[in-house]
Amino acid sequence: MDAESDKRHSDARQQNQVMATGLESLYQVSRVLSRSLDFRETLIEMLKVLNDTGNMRHGMISLLDENSGDLMVIALHENPSPANVVRYKPGEGIVGAILEKGDSIVLKRISDEDRFLDRLGVYDQALPFIGVPISIGQETAGVLAAQPVSSLDALGEYQRFLEMVANLVGQSVRLARKVESEHKELKGERDALRRIVRGEHGFSNMVGRSDCMQLVFNQVRQVAKWNTTVLIRGESGTGKELIANAIHYNSPRANGAFIKLNCAALPDNLLESELFGHEKGAFTGAVNQRKGRFEQAHGGTIFLDEIGEITPAFQAKLLRVLQEGEFERVGGSRTIQVDVRVVAATNRDLESEVQAGEFREDLYYRLNVMPIHMPPLRERAEDVPDLARFLISKIGKMQGRKLSISDHALGRLMQYDWPGNVRELENCLERAAVMSEEGLINSHAINLTGLKGRMPAPMSPVLDSPVSDVDLDDPDMDERERVIAALEKVGWVQAKAARLLGMTPRQIGYRIQTLNIKVRQY
Repeated sequence: MDAESDKRHSDARQQNQVMATGLESLYQVSRVLSRSLDFRETLIEMLKVLNDTGNMRHGMISLLDENSGDLMVIALHENPSPANVVRYKPGEGIVGAILEKGDSIVLKRISDEDRFLDRLGVYDQALPFIGVPISIGQETAGVLAAQPVSSLDALGEYQRFLEMVANLVGQSVRLARKVESEHKELKGERDALRRIVRGEHGFSNMVGRSDCMQLVFNQVRQVAKWNTTVLIRGESGTGKELIANAIHYNSPRANGAFIKLNCAALPDNLLESELFGHEKGAFTGAVNQRKGRFEQAHGGTIFLDEIGEITPAFQAKLLRVLQEGEFERVGGSRTIQVDVRVVAATNRDLESEVQAGEFREDLYYRLNVMPIHMPPLRERAEDVPDLARFLISKIGKMQGRKLSISDHALGRLMQYDWPGNVRELENCLERAAVMSEEGLINSHAINLTGLKGRMPAPMSPVLDSPVSDVDLDDPDMDERERVIAALEKVGWVQAKAARLLGMTPRQIGYRIQTLNIKVRQY
């Protein structure tokens, strides 16, 4: 009885020792799994903990490949290289049997089990082997296996310990899969948005068939390929920002950030902080460090709108970052290097300001590397119909309905000089759309926007015109009828008909082409 009692006490001490060792190992395992490391490296480090503190040799983790249904060895303590190379099909060998049945398997000696394949070639044939399933809910997602080096009497405790570790691994696998799924989803959404943005700013979506706009489009196609600084010139409302977008999204930097800033909107002290950033405590209210627009645009493009509005004092600070690509944050001393393409825009006459000493000459030449001039709408009236149709399609999407415009209304729009350019045209069409209950924008809706009173009055008919009783101002006459009537009135002399309608010869020539009017010869 004394010998049997001594054996029971010895077994109890051994079990207590295994439990104490297991608790310490379990604590260390939980710490490893909670770290933000690469998932596979985390599992390898966890197997090292089992080896060093848990008396568990030759640790191995295999996870289910959801595409093939096979188990892939992704972590091995002794040799990390077989990862994703060694595979087990469900039911194949001991590891495959654990996957298929979802139950733990304990072997007292590996050499006694014929099903053991030993594909990894690392296991001690004389030692026990414990393999447990890694479960996520009711699903078996993998297998955790190791060889305990202690007494055979403690295999039950080692099995329970490994099952607890496998439960922790299962939670980590679930979180890793969720993160990977969300990452793929976000990446897919990002790529889809990039395709949409590139499509919106593609050359095929640029509206304008006039010669001056075709020149602009050709310049944009060429300059987009390089990192050349671009200065977009033109009146307000001509679409300078759209050109800046097209340059960025059709350039090699399209995957980088596109950062915009209106320089006229901020005073110098705020402009410096906005462009270059500031350090914590640099001024009252600077409670945190903040990156400026140039840092945010690193690897991409920065668009500086209204560049002509910055003061001479700030021009010197901007010149340095344009020349050297470096600056310091407000309140900081560390020089920051950035790789940024600069696209600027202005509606001011910089040449006159340089001569007057209001704009630095060296900054002007640094900006004016590749100038692109945006022509005002009054110089390309033949683009008005295409622009109007494009804009009413955009407005129709905003209002959730289909809009159209009559030829007569287009004629009205072509007679106006548009001092506010495309922006004014869009505002006019949006007002007209509001007034068009049925969705058709006609000349009456255009007149309701207040544009009628600002239309240039048609020139008086020439004295040698053939007599005609047709009233060109008849509101019931559509655009095609009006153009034909004017041509008939002056013997099909296009220049004279243009004067009757308040158009330029180029405008009436475009209308003849778009309205499919067959010109008569006298």
